[in-house]
Amino acid sequence: MKQAVKGFLPPVGKSFAFILICLAWVSVSKAQDGAKLFKQNCAVCHAAHTDQKLTGPGLKGIFDRAPKGDWLKRWIINNEKLIKSGDAYASKIYNENGKAAMTVFEGQLTDKDVDAILDYIKNPPVDNAVAAGSKTPLEVDPVITEDGIDPLYLILAIVIVLAILLVIFRSIRIALHNSAQLAEGKSPMPDMTLWQESKLWMQKNRRLVGVCCIVLGFMGMKSCWDACYNIGVYYDWKTQKGYKPEQPIKFSHKLHAGDHEIACQYCHSSVEKSKHAGIPSVNICMNCHKGIQKGPQYGETEIAKIYKAAGFDPKSGKYDTKLQKPLEWIKVHNLPDHVYFNHSQHVVVGKQECTSCHGNLKEMTVAEQKAPLTMKWCIECHRKTEVAMADNPYYDRLHKALKAKYAGQYDVKFTVDKIGGLECSKCHY
Repeated sequence: MKQAVKGFLPPVGKSFAFILICLAWVSVSKAQDGAKLFKQNCAVCHAAHTDQKLTGPGLKGIFDRAPKGDWLKRWIINNEKLIKSGDAYASKIYNENGKAAMTVFEGQLTDKDVDAILDYIKNPPVDNAVAAGSKTPLEVDPVITEDGIDPLYLILAIVIVLAILLVIFRSIRIALHNSAQLAEGKSPMPDMTLWQESKLWMQKNRRLVGVCCIVLGFMGMKSCWDACYNIGVYYDWKTQKGYKPEQPIKFSHKLHAGDHEIACQYCHSSVEKSKHAGIPSVNICMNCHKGIQKGPQYGETEIAKIYKAAGFDPKSGKYDTKLQKPLEWIKVHNLPDHVYFNHSQHVVVGKQECTSCHGNLKEMTVAEQKAPLTMKWCIECHRKTEVAMADNPYYDRLHKALKAKYAGQYDVKFTVDKIGGLECSKCHY
């Protein structure tokens, strides 16, 4: 007992405590893996912890309904094989759900993956916020209260102050000069306006005036070039904020892409195949929301707008094509009309992530333009980004030719600008 008091735990006790900690950590990590695997493979068709029917039945109480042993694991891995074997319960489930084919996960999920999913279904996560009776609203962007002083007004104020000082000092100079002239018995300066005096000075200093005009001309041309270089659509350089329109339905990227880990390509299905990423139709929304009728923040209000657009009656579960009306989503990321941009070229060949241009949408409640999307911004990206040649069939032959050409000479970083990324015709033809 003395040893236990001094060292808190005897050697055997320490080992036992260590084992308990390890088991607890393994169970937590297993639950996290199970949640992720369920979201990726099962959540589209099944509700994990309720009896609400989506495409497939809700899984609440599934362990009481299904046969014991490894039946559930066999069903998940290859339900078709189980049905063909003549299993009575498998046939019953198949017929009760309209003979809808379930995905065969053989080769995709391992036994450990299935065990993790089943463990997640058996042990629903505890939402501490909900348990405490508190609400956790989705993230809201801070409101900008101060934009600072507009540089244009600051420059205008400086010009006005300088003009006033110029008039004052000119009056003082003329008064002092006339006093000196009268003291010497000479006649004072003739009355002249500021403009007349300026013309006289310019006539006497023509070379200096010419040099100033040339310098000002070049500065003006440089300013015009910079202005064209920074032409963007709906981007505020003062606040570094882009376009953030209010959509017809309050859709949270943070909830869908972040919390539920829905891949961007699921909604923007043509991003890897077309110039355009594609705007999801209401049918895409209905794949999940046919069963999910209540959201975490807006309840049923926003999802009801989806049903209205789809002409769907959630009570009867039927569609009315006469009531269907497409959702008019508002495009957030806009380029000038004279600019060509191809999504598939950047995503597939260039291997760029969506975050490169759109920012981390997984953290945005409302989609917002984060990058200026100007010519300057694109050119700087082309100058810094290396061509993704490794394991890229499109550039495989080019990569081998370049390695052979420059072998032993010097280390070359092949950025996009070196393969024609700065040619005007690439984006403006």
